[in-house]
Amino acid sequence: MSLTLSHRLILPTDANHYGTLYAGSLLRLTLEAAYATAWRHAGADANLVLRRVLNLECLRPVPVGTVIEIQGIVMHRTQTYLITALVGSPLANDQGPWMEALLGFAQTDKEGRPDALPGNPEGDPVPDTETWHRLKDRLQKLLKLR
Repeated sequence: MSLTLSHRLILPTDANHYGTLYAGSLLRLTLEAAYATAWRHAGADANLVLRRVLNLECLRPVPVGTVIEIQGIVMHRTQTYLITALVGSPLANDQGPWMEALLGFAQTDKEGRPDALPGNPEGDPVPDTETWHRLKDRLQKLLKLR
């Protein structure tokens, strides 16, 4: 599977008192993009639930009126669990990403118990950029801590 792209216009209802993306809205948008990434990877038979937010970093403010892009891949996968890696594409050419995140999802059966993931048994290829390599290194460190 390839990169999953999510786009959204940041509205006043998404903003804090500074006129930039509110942390609660950031979490919601990140979760939606992560779920879309995980679902695309696992396929239409997936029954995924969020298990863990391993890491979420807002690296710069996002003003109201900005159309954001969130790129996502599945960076790690086991029999019943996968971890999505997300990058908020730079808002301007001279900036780095505005967000980086790692979120884990478990596949469950109809009773809510862990179940084998359908779909591709491998993770997605990691794009060859500094940002994605930094996320991969961060994930490896977090996996060792668990």
